[in-house]
Amino acid sequence: MYNKKRKYFPSLRKHQLHSDIAFSLIQPLAGLDSLLAPNNTAPLAFDNADLSYGRWDSQHLYKIKDFALLGEQYTESSESSLVCLATQTSVERLNSLPQVATNWQGPMSVAVFSASHEEFVVLQYFVTYMRLCFPNIRENATFHLLTPPDYDKLPRLVSISFNLRGKFDCQYPDRTLKALLKLRSLKSLQWRQRNPYPQNHMRNLARKGCQTKYTFLTDIDIVPSTNSVPQLNKFLKTANCSKNCAYVIPTFEIDVRASFPRSKYGLQRLMKKGLARPFHEKVFIYNQYATNFSKWLSSNTNDTEVSISHVVTNFEFLYEPFYIAIDSAPAHDERFTGYGFTRNSQVYEMHIAGYQFYVLTPVFTGHWGLQRKQARPAWREQQNNVNRRKFDVFKSEIFLRYKNDPRLLLQSKKNQILIK
Repeated sequence: MYNKKRKYFPSLRKHQLHSDIAFSLIQPLAGLDSLLAPNNTAPLAFDNADLSYGRWDSQHLYKIKDFALLGEQYTESSESSLVCLATQTSVERLNSLPQVATNWQGPMSVAVFSASHEEFVVLQYFVTYMRLCFPNIRENATFHLLTPPDYDKLPRLVSISFNLRGKFDCQYPDRTLKALLKLRSLKSLQWRQRNPYPQNHMRNLARKGCQTKYTFLTDIDIVPSTNSVPQLNKFLKTANCSKNCAYVIPTFEIDVRASFPRSKYGLQRLMKKGLARPFHEKVFIYNQYATNFSKWLSSNTNDTEVSISHVVTNFEFLYEPFYIAIDSAPAHDERFTGYGFTRNSQVYEMHIAGYQFYVLTPVFTGHWGLQRKQARPAWREQQNNVNRRKFDVFKSEIFLRYKNDPRLLLQSKKNQILIK
């Protein structure tokens, strides 16, 4: 079982590695460049991906490399499953994927933002490491890449002389990625600080990489409950929706001192101890308020059958649940970059377009850490202010597109925007 403060996966053997890889992470390594020796017969992840080529996004701001690395069983698992997990991340947060993949035994479409050549090298080695250590990532995770327009102007790693002796341990993804991230230069880090992360580009990229009927769109640090895939597949086979539907999976914050709950009952026990609570409850309650966690917690706790707990009847502006839907849902507006109005603007458009939100039980998702607003950096609020101004244009366009005046919903919530 995962524990945030200890080893990630005590149940894994210390060096559970793919046997057909020529170089071995079991042996101490002199440095990363030793893996690039001419006699190395095991290619690194993305070894054939030429990032000089790719399609442009709609605004000609980013280059996109769809299916840059395909999971070995991705095609087969997409054919046998009704739902695919679509998630997105920057390179430095990829250490969350091993636990996500442990709980999600099905197709995963992973969009990764590589901001520089240095980050691409980090990405190559860390994805190689994950594919060696975690069979479900090797088999079911497919990766798509997005790079900035000035990618070729950022620093290159001409030679690599980074000592990885003892760093590649399959039980410590955090430690491994932290070691690799030291390869990034100050110039690359400064570029990242000046440029907001293109969240909605990444969400659209991950969504379109799914090949199943339904898509479960998440962020990389959102961990699905155990055994979600077979439970959801069974439910979705009989799902009978007469209109546009979205199935909400409730999200909870989990104290880092706890172990990830294996069931809804286990989650309820953590909540009684104060070790878990609804996502963003203390930071910004309207983020998830319409889910109605009280009703969900009091509904059936059967841990084997997924069913609809209740319908969202009190839709709140700024609501941004993690949900499953057919990917005909409105795209995420790519004018919103960084933090603020990225997910909730898309969910709001779904609401105006007539989507109905159904909350499922007993499945759930977890996010590590009980969040505090004081811990948020100042730059996050700055990005939120920029996106708030963009939203004024967006809401007018929604009004024209659907002939449905969203201002009626916005009027009662306008003060909430100011405190988000």
